[in-house]
Amino acid sequence: MRGKILLLLLTIALSSCGAKHHVVTTKKESSRDNPAPINDYKVDENAEPASEVAFKVIKNAKKFEGVKYRYGGTDKKGMDCSGLIYVSFQEEGLSLPRTSRAMSLQGKRLFLREVAEGDLLFFETNKNKKVINHVGLVINVENNDIYFIHSTTSAGVIISSLSEPYWNQNFVMARRVM
Repeated sequence: MRGKILLLLLTIALSSCGAKHHVVTTKKESSRDNPAPINDYKVDENAEPASEVAFKVIKNAKKFEGVKYRYGGTDKKGMDCSGLIYVSFQEEGLSLPRTSRAMSLQGKRLFLREVAEGDLLFFETNKNKKVINHVGLVINVENNDIYFIHSTTSAGVIISSLSEPYWNQNFVMARRVM
């Protein structure tokens, strides 16, 4: 009996350790089921990035286009999504956290119609966890579409459109960090 109580206490103690992790929850479950298509948003053609530095950051990111994906990577040998953003901003003397989740807490949250070149887009791509785990850098906004550069596990550093069904469904928010 004493052994069963000890085993029960040990099980409770070990399982409670997992509850201490801080999780950033960013949207309701229902928004994933019924995402609003990007075309429902009218982009404000006068939306401007915070500065000309945005275009330098974009130029830095585009230098990595075609580089393969590598978890934790921050160079031409391999790049993950947050590494691409981190390095592109760092080359202009701008400091950002290293992870997409931590980046999502920086700057000002934007409506899609306010998004401009140099802003960041955040995504939840893991259906089992409701946390931000992907980030992209807006490189162009035209014809009510938003194009962004990011690093994917399947194709490495590429340019995608927010109107693509996968990215539109998993989009969480946009933020301006400069």
